[in-house]
Amino acid sequence: MTGYTATVTVRLKAGVLDPEAETTKRALQRLDFDVEKVRRSDRFQVEFEADSPTDAEERATEMTERLLANPTIHDFDVEVDQQ
Repeated sequence: MTGYTATVTVRLKAGVLDPEAETTKRALQRLDFDVEKVRRSDRFQVEFEADSPTDAEERATEMTERLLANPTIHDFDVEVDQQ
């Protein structure tokens, strides 16, 4: 087996309210930054072993769909690198 690192970025889908991002946007505007939009995301790095790059990608996607993201309200990107 080979070691892999999956980097998973999870963000709310377009149209889903993001109150934390809106608060940050208003704070930036109060500091005189010309900001039109702020989106918040979470980033996870998961290290694990898998038999192949394809297996690693599938396992990382399954981890994301089952725990790290809610596919109903989140979009996500999964990037897998061999260690």
